[in-house]
Amino acid sequence: MLDLSNNGTRFEGLASLYDQARPAVPFYPVQILTHYLGRRPGKVVDLGCGPGISTQIWQGNCEEAIGVEPNHDMVETARLKEGEGLRFIQAFGHETGLPDQSVDIVVSSQAFHWMEPVSTLEEINRILVSGGIFSTIDYDWPPACGWKAELACREFNRELMSIDPTGPRQGIVRWKKQEHLKHIQESGHFIYCREILFASTQVYSADRMVDMAMSHSSASYIAEHYPEHAAAQIRIFRDKLYDILGTEEFSTDISYRMRMGVKG
Repeated sequence: MLDLSNNGTRFEGLASLYDQARPAVPFYPVQILTHYLGRRPGKVVDLGCGPGISTQIWQGNCEEAIGVEPNHDMVETARLKEGEGLRFIQAFGHETGLPDQSVDIVVSSQAFHWMEPVSTLEEINRILVSGGIFSTIDYDWPPACGWKAELACREFNRELMSIDPTGPRQGIVRWKKQEHLKHIQESGHFIYCREILFASTQVYSADRMVDMAMSHSSASYIAEHYPEHAAAQIRIFRDKLYDILGTEEFSTDISYRMRMGVKG
């Protein structure tokens, strides 16, 4: 088994930024996964839940939603959101500690690429009931906010990563998002698999776009280890977005890719 401890600590100190900048998961996954399940879910587990923004959408739409997250900082922030039918535990996705066949739906929002797929899918299969659903949900970056702003996002990422091209990858392991469906299919745990695409309109601003870019783990690594160089690039990026998008809030579309499997 690979040592994934660095994956768990990678986002230390980013919980507040995640909470502020990352998009809220839209209601559509709740609606469509409940439809595939065929009934109101009892227990839903959100693997790699971060500060809990992806778990909250299930509160009131199932009997109990449980966020599972290995990072201490993220879990402590998430626990501030706990309430009736919503709780959080600190654990890795491949060893949740939850009882066998106790969960109706397992989701992983913008997080499954940090998990070793074989062992994690074995754990998911263990805790899912027969007919239960597993789904990964990932959004595309940047949001659909116009080609000039989107190009500025790409240029910013390229310039930031050029400060230390290999540093952000040291000590971490991650898997390609585009292979999520393949891993689900090849696990042998699911009798039906598919991909669903959808979008959500959300309110953003140039400042929030910058924060969203900096919430990515590679960007945060550069900012932490090369603060002066990173600060200069961030100022340039922010000024470009101000010029393109203005300083007021605006509506933008965020596209999502959901890969799912139904357990036999």
